Amino acid sequence: MGKRDDLIARYADDLRNKCGIEPDMALLTKVTIGCGPAIYDADAATVAAGQPAELETVKNNFLIKKLGLADSPALMDAINQVLDTYGRSERNKYRAVVYYMLTRHFGKEAVYD
Repeated sequence: MGKRDDLIARYADDLRNKCGIEPDMALLTKVTIGCGPAIYDADAATVAAGQPAELETVKNNFLIKKLGLADSPALMDAINQVLDTYGRSERNKYRAVVYYMLTRHFGKEAVYD
């Protein structure tokens, strides 16, 4: 397996064991690929949940630009729900896992078709 495959396996493990979600592996793979080279950079691969600017970046660059959602308070509510599911105390919240859960939350899987 390549490095990306190893990371996808790690993300699937997080979804199963930390979030209690059985992942759709095809969608998880597409979301991971959509993250681009960020998944290989230790800092960019994770979401700094304690930094409001980071959460704004997730909202603007992923939810609004990538998924095509309109800006509303519901977006930040969804981000917070996902972070609660992942576990606020969890040190490494992988970007691909957060994006996967947000994609499922908003029913935007078709963006990755």
